[in-house]
Amino acid sequence: MTTRSYLFAPNDADSATTRLIATAAQVTGFMKGASGGPQPGWYVPGADNTAVLAALNARLAHTYPEAGPAFRAVRLWTNFLWQPAYIAVIASHIHGSLPNLAKLTQRVDGIYASGYRLTASPQTSGTPEQLIAVAGAALRPFASHLLEEINIVTRLKPLPARHLFAHRIVSLLERLAHWQPHLTQSQLQAYSLLWLEALDLTGQARLDQIAVPEGRSVLITTRKGCCLDFRVPPLAYCSSCPKQGEEARIARQTRDAVAEQA
Repeated sequence: MTTRSYLFAPNDADSATTRLIATAAQVTGFMKGASGGPQPGWYVPGADNTAVLAALNARLAHTYPEAGPAFRAVRLWTNFLWQPAYIAVIASHIHGSLPNLAKLTQRVDGIYASGYRLTASPQTSGTPEQLIAVAGAALRPFASHLLEEINIVTRLKPLPARHLFAHRIVSLLERLAHWQPHLTQSQLQAYSLLWLEALDLTGQARLDQIAVPEGRSVLITTRKGCCLDFRVPPLAYCSSCPKQGEEARIARQTRDAVAEQA
């Protein structure tokens, strides 16, 4: 009599989904996912999510009453973009195959979107370059629908939304250097350009190579948009914020990047 292993689900789609969720948790240390469909009150791509967005907007207003509606609109946008972006990049570059991102649903936990479920379905395998194109084709309509929904609840203009989306993707390519240290900086820059092209975000952010002492260089993300986090405690600009001026931004980001390499 053989003993059945329950570490992975019994069919290929279930097994691939389980492995991807485990990989995302392992490389990030914080992503919390599970296989299956959405729970009540979750964000579901393609569905009517007005009530979910309105409830989160109200909680943000209660938590940060002085931050203003522009801050809340940005938080709605970034909250529901970050998990699909992470999964797309991890699947394309580390897992080696891409799930159906339209089946990724997200849990709202307080004032954050944190936690997701992914319905098992066949995945698309290929090279990173091939999977970037597939992921871009899936994330573009997802982002477009999300922006439309946010604008039912509050007001978010397309240009700052594009800037923030581009920043999220490029910063993930910066992070990929830690997840896959064998990749060269030139390879990472090339991948970042492919991602931006696939998402129709070319020119909205950059992954720049900055020289540091001892003949080394580091990668930093150059962004065009502000996330408005300076409107809430600790009332300070992010290290990559363009509002602080280019010289200060580059100095802070370079210092952080060098510290991470130490």
